[in-house]
Amino acid sequence: MRKWDRPSYLSHPLLKLFIFVLGSALGIVLPFEVRAASTGGEWEGYNKTLDGQRYSQLAKIDVTNAGTLAETCRAEIARRGAFEAGLVVIAGTMYATTDTDTIALDPATCAIKWRHEYVREQDPIVAINRGVAYFNERIFRGTDDGRLIALDAQTGREIWRDVVGDPRLGEALTGAPIAWNGLVIVGTAASDYGIRGRIVAYDQSSGRELWRFNTVPVDKERGADTWKGSDWARHGGGGSWSSFAIDPTQGELFVPVGNPVPLFVPSDRPGANLFTDSVVVLDAKTGRLKWWYQLDSSDGLDHDLGAAPMLFRTGRNKEMLAAAGKDGYLYIIDRDSHKLQTKTAVTTVDPAPVVPTTAGVKVCPGLLGGVEWNGPAFDPVRSTIFVGAVDYCSIVKGIPGFKWAPGGLAFGGSWTPVTDSPPTGWISAIDADTGKVRWKFHTAAPVLSGVTATAGGVVLAGDNSGQFYVLNSDDGNVIKSISTGGALAGGVVTYEQDNKQYIALATGNVSKSVFGASGHPSILVLTAKESASKVAALNNDVPDARHGAVLFRSCQPCHGSDGKNVAGFDLSTVHSRMNIAQLIAWIKNPAPPMPHVFPDPLDEQDEIDIRDIAAYLDGGMRP
Repeated sequence: MRKWDRPSYLSHPLLKLFIFVLGSALGIVLPFEVRAASTGGEWEGYNKTLDGQRYSQLAKIDVTNAGTLAETCRAEIARRGAFEAGLVVIAGTMYATTDTDTIALDPATCAIKWRHEYVREQDPIVAINRGVAYFNERIFRGTDDGRLIALDAQTGREIWRDVVGDPRLGEALTGAPIAWNGLVIVGTAASDYGIRGRIVAYDQSSGRELWRFNTVPVDKERGADTWKGSDWARHGGGGSWSSFAIDPTQGELFVPVGNPVPLFVPSDRPGANLFTDSVVVLDAKTGRLKWWYQLDSSDGLDHDLGAAPMLFRTGRNKEMLAAAGKDGYLYIIDRDSHKLQTKTAVTTVDPAPVVPTTAGVKVCPGLLGGVEWNGPAFDPVRSTIFVGAVDYCSIVKGIPGFKWAPGGLAFGGSWTPVTDSPPTGWISAIDADTGKVRWKFHTAAPVLSGVTATAGGVVLAGDNSGQFYVLNSDDGNVIKSISTGGALAGGVVTYEQDNKQYIALATGNVSKSVFGASGHPSILVLTAKESASKVAALNNDVPDARHGAVLFRSCQPCHGSDGKNVAGFDLSTVHSRMNIAQLIAWIKNPAPPMPHVFPDPLDEQDEIDIRDIAAYLDGGMRP
């Protein structure tokens, strides 16, 4: 178990109710003073949670006060180089990475606590790292020369190191690992150098390899026949270069797999080329293949899947996954049937697929377009998916009969940018049930950063001109825009420290400087003035039904998500029997068998929470 900075006790009355119900069901008495972290107060992984939803339950920064956001502190962590790291904030410390360094910072002051500098053992093919995984007081990261390292989270001391890949063969570990259930899981990149991609799991304590899965099958492996006997399968790409998602209830690992090679000559490798451009679902404990969904078959346009898939449930309680690729589409796939439900364009896409020719063809999205290494976010209250993308086109030429040497680029042709219009970006809001676009926000520069949704009704993202945006979740209107001084291509996260909500940005990326502003790789931390929305709601009697929907989750163990579980107490229709004032009075002083869930006397926040819950019920349980 993790050590806590200081004692933190479960005290919210609604959470006490859950413990009361659990104890009653088990026939035991459970103490109310249970140790717990502040719900949603940390940013515990690359995409926050294992399911990859990038949703924060924090709401102290909301539509009423986001306009007051201002810089609290800034830490320059390097003078030069790419800065694409997802930030992690856990147990009172923020963790970030450069290509060689791992840095621990105070998330409220930006003071550096420790820095671990990795000295490469081999020359890398790239100089990029996208972040760490945290588990059990250890930090795990890959290196661009193919190593996996475990560090002590408190001191930065190296605990173990393993050799995973060989950069002489074009291999690197650029993505953020994921840690779960005693495992740390990594994937090899980069497809374009003719690697044979693989996903490998290690024991977190010892660094011992536990299993591996090859993303390009050969011989008798399942899917080998989709390469039609081509020798390219043995070095046909299939790298994984951002991070992953895990469903801990099913023990399933969701892997994004990159493009096949040679890049622009699909005729040299006939067949569907599994498992490239696919979401591959593995048994997380064994690495055994369970199922897959291929976004693009026999890809000749570098339309790979770089970003981690995102797992969610629809309003009808169906288990889905969302995947957004470099082909410019957001895919929603049914996890039970493994079938595509919706496919929505989130940038400029060709009306019909094209195949590279020796003369050259225009391709949209081009080589650097679509959704890159940061994928979808999900707002469960609004049932909305948010995703950032790059609007960019290329001219692509393919030359059949390409000859390749180990460690060299396996393009099989060439590409040039389309220069008649500059690259731009999009942030799109998609209905998670229907796949329809709710709104789109067009940015002046490509969107490569993480996109984060919050319970405060705001969406956080940035572009490569260095602009950070706070958008209204409901309509996409800009609430605040801040110039950060460098392109944003890594983490955009939010967390709580000492009862205050912060936002942190990775700014200063230069790896795609053709797209926008360079800068010194830095972490920028922002805060806002205390939100006036809750006070206004109390004084003006204007409750927040969306906040009430979030609070109602603690009522679900008894009442169910639809409010119909308790006979004679159907909450989905209670608004037809009580007005909002009566609902407030009933929640304050409920009749048996419902226990009292709020203290007496009530404080100001209790009054606000009760009104918000009442507003949710008064609206027929629709926020």
